[in-house]
Amino acid sequence: MLRNLDMTALRSFVAVAQTGGVTKAAGFLNLTQSAVSMQIKRLEENLNLNLLDRSARSVTLTAAGEQLLGYARRIVDLNDEVYSRLTSHEYEGELTLGVPHDIVYPAIPHVLRSFNAAFPRVRVHLLSSYTTRLKELFARGKCDMILTTENSVAPGGETLNETSLVWVGAPGGTAWRSRPLKLAYEHNCIFRGQVQRALDEAGIGWEMVVESDSSRTVEASVSADLAVHTSLKGMSPPYFEEIQHGGALPELRSIGINFYCADVTNDEAARALARAVKQAYRAHQVISTTTLPVDLRERSNSSAAAASLSA
Repeated sequence: MLRNLDMTALRSFVAVAQTGGVTKAAGFLNLTQSAVSMQIKRLEENLNLNLLDRSARSVTLTAAGEQLLGYARRIVDLNDEVYSRLTSHEYEGELTLGVPHDIVYPAIPHVLRSFNAAFPRVRVHLLSSYTTRLKELFARGKCDMILTTENSVAPGGETLNETSLVWVGAPGGTAWRSRPLKLAYEHNCIFRGQVQRALDEAGIGWEMVVESDSSRTVEASVSADLAVHTSLKGMSPPYFEEIQHGGALPELRSIGINFYCADVTNDEAARALARAVKQAYRAHQVISTTTLPVDLRERSNSSAAAASLSA
């Protein structure tokens, strides 16, 4: 007898597997946690397999779950492509989205992928820079929408989330133990002055051993354990890790993730991109999934489009 896999359950499984938890997947899918759990249970019952190892603190895949994940991704992608091709309303144009480099990952690549599936002929130009420059470009009309990391929000902006600023360094690194503390920052990093003041107030000596206009230079130096840096919690690249300093370094204040957008009342594509960006950062999720955000799934097209990244 032929049996069919539940597409909704597969979509939830992909989201859980790639976000690392039911709670994050539920937020991304705009479902309740219990609904996602029930869908995973139904999928396991349908296959008569245990797909998730629930014995650890974090959700991990069983061997059967790992094998299913590759199939599930392709099935979900193909489903979305078929649906979008047959219901497509083509839009053309270009949108410019500005994002500070330190919060591009992990959300933005997957927001762009989802948006591009929904609007394949709209080119998204991703401009990665520091907050001050992005606000200047937005004020001059050079960006359609921007994200910023700030202590407060300016008129016309919207705070999507507040998250902790944390110390980061090389995985297993020891640079954070050195005194004076070795720091690596871009010249125009908005966190730089705050960190220096926090260290001064804590009576901890410091020296700026790496200064650059290039985030890549800073990242290479920190990942080599030559210095430490700061990042918004949960948004550092995989070659950094949050430093568990046990009070040896000062606690840092929370930072707002703000969103500024030009008038997009008459532009459906721009409205969809704005909704997707706000959804991702309001949830403050570590998203790595083929699943489309709810507001993009409603009118998804095909899965090809262009996005560019400039420093």
